[in-house]
Amino acid sequence: MRIVKLYNYLVREKHEYHISKQIEKSGTSIGANIHEACYASSKADFINKFQIALKECYETDYWLGIFKATGIITEVEHNDMFAKCSKIRKLLIASISTAKKTG
Repeated sequence: MRIVKLYNYLVREKHEYHISKQIEKSGTSIGANIHEACYASSKADFINKFQIALKECYETDYWLGIFKATGIITEVEHNDMFAKCSKIRKLLIASISTAKKTG
């Protein structure tokens, strides 16, 4: 939800339409792939969905960095969202690792 709010802010307040769409796509894809993994047809499918979510998490980090570097968002806004993304990334890495280790 935070990504959707950021996207809406960027479009309405900053009139930024191109790269804001990129972060909307990558940021919402994280949750969508995690949700989809809950209904995976196999362990391999589950791991694959989490790996896709992890890649999208890294992409979201990238766009947050671009927004901060260009002044589109403040350092405070960046740091807050980056921290949340980092927490999700760590959970995904741990979940993937656990899933690969178990039978």
